[in-house]
Amino acid sequence: MFIFLSKFLPLFVYPTGLIALLLILGLVFRRRTKLSMLFFLCSLIILFLAGNRWFSYALARSLEWQYLPSASPDTAEAMVVLGGGTESELSPRQAVEVNSAGDRMIHAADLYHKGAAPLVVLSGGNIDWMDSTEKSPADDMRQIMLKLGVPDKAILLQTRSQNTYEDAAFSAELLKSKGIHRIILVTSAMHMPRAVMLFQKQGLEVIPSSTDFTITEDGWQRLFSPNIETILTNILPNSSSLGLTTSVMKEYIGLVTYQMQGWF
Repeated sequence: MFIFLSKFLPLFVYPTGLIALLLILGLVFRRRTKLSMLFFLCSLIILFLAGNRWFSYALARSLEWQYLPSASPDTAEAMVVLGGGTESELSPRQAVEVNSAGDRMIHAADLYHKGAAPLVVLSGGNIDWMDSTEKSPADDMRQIMLKLGVPDKAILLQTRSQNTYEDAAFSAELLKSKGIHRIILVTSAMHMPRAVMLFQKQGLEVIPSSTDFTITEDGWQRLFSPNIETILTNILPNSSSLGLTTSVMKEYIGLVTYQMQGWF
């Protein structure tokens, strides 16, 4: 039930859900003109705020730049790669595909080939009511990692987890059974702050190795370009900025929720 509520309830807080809810309330209370107009005004404010690039970039940067890449990556006994970067082999797909978070596997394979860690733990299980395939995200990641040249003998699967907390708990259990306490953690830059705290809570020494950055130094600097074209493009609401704001809100809601659960 916690897994379902953690996926369902935030939908009413994310920008699109909240805007829709406010518009519905505006229609429900249309006979009370002032109250109705207040709901409509709030929905417009949220749309322009969450949908402009300045706001979404600033929010994303606050998470993504907490763990920037180091010049000389450390080594560890194992590497843990969190799921979320694959799409299962379901018709009409002919094989497992990667999505925007697929950088996790590319980055992990690159680290492996550079000798950063001899063992790669792929972490991610199915959520019964969401997934229609028996293969877990960890199984899907394994197929991609093999294509990237990581040998099967260097791969270990953790297929039980349904959220990031369980990623940390079950991966730590698996690693400690092999006497491993120092790991390189690979996940998207935006997700890294929450993931690091969860894995550290499990008593592991964590070396963050972020990938899948949305905000680059160049992109951040160009955000403040003085030309009118850039200003208009940045300030008007757009779907990509709404999506980015939603992704950041998901992480901050996760941070608050996990803190309340005592998981940090």
